[in-house]
Amino acid sequence: MTHYQLPITIMAISLIVHIANEDPVVCEVDEMPKPTDQVLLISNPRRLDGKDLSYLAEDVTTIILPWHRIHYVEILPSAELEEVIGFVRE
Repeated sequence: MTHYQLPITIMAISLIVHIANEDPVVCEVDEMPKPTDQVLLISNPRRLDGKDLSYLAEDVTTIILPWHRIHYVEILPSAELEEVIGFVRE
């Protein structure tokens, strides 16, 4: 009997990060930060309207933010969850 292992796809978690003295940043993380983390590693940072951040170089896709610069973080619902909620609301 042969066992096949299905590929595991890790869904990124979408966040809105509120940085001190900056506009909020929409981004993704691979996993939720742990209480012991000193920094937040985010991917695909962009403004709320989807435009590039003016203070980053053109090809930057990942940045490291120290927690002392972050006011708070909003966790966005996944697209799958949003579809279910939208269906129930209609």
